[in-house]
Amino acid sequence: MRSNSSLVIFLHRIGASGAQLMPLAASWRSSLPNTRFAAPDAPLPHRYGHQWFIAEGNPLDPTRIRTAREAFDGLMNDVVRAEGFADAHARIAFVGLSQGAIVALDAVASGRWRIGALVSFAGLLPPQQISSAGRDTPVLLVHGQHDTTIPATASTLAAAQLGAAGFKVELNVEPGVGHTISSSGAQKALAFLKQTLA
Repeated sequence: MRSNSSLVIFLHRIGASGAQLMPLAASWRSSLPNTRFAAPDAPLPHRYGHQWFIAEGNPLDPTRIRTAREAFDGLMNDVVRAEGFADAHARIAFVGLSQGAIVALDAVASGRWRIGALVSFAGLLPPQQISSAGRDTPVLLVHGQHDTTIPATASTLAAAQLGAAGFKVELNVEPGVGHTISSSGAQKALAFLKQTLA
């Protein structure tokens, strides 16, 4: 592994697969030439694909997310080892969308994952005590103002919570964007990763 190499792990939305986020890797590859990209499928089955935690009932129940932590950590450790970054967590970035962003934010806010960068698209931070252990991880929150699945206020609140715990946080609320990754949001994320993983 070259010293200037890094690893971006994509975390997909509920009912999807990792492959659905790989077009982002294709568009970013030329700007991040020494970066590896991985997009694992979430560990739990879903009728339309895969999911990181069971969302039936109250999808924001923090106990559901805590229950999923062991499987998430096991999968991430497998990916990190397979890509050769077991001793280089500072060179790793999580890029999550929706449910994938929720588990990524939980992983860093709980102090379990101290990584080089975190990008959350249309996510939220589950109610919890935020650990200062991961506050060296810079965080970018991108959210569509017209998101009717997870309101943009969720990212505004997450930014305030993480900021109060000492994290360096950037928040981008995008006018006219719904529950998705817009082209402008993808460009913001790319610029953020070029800066934080440089």
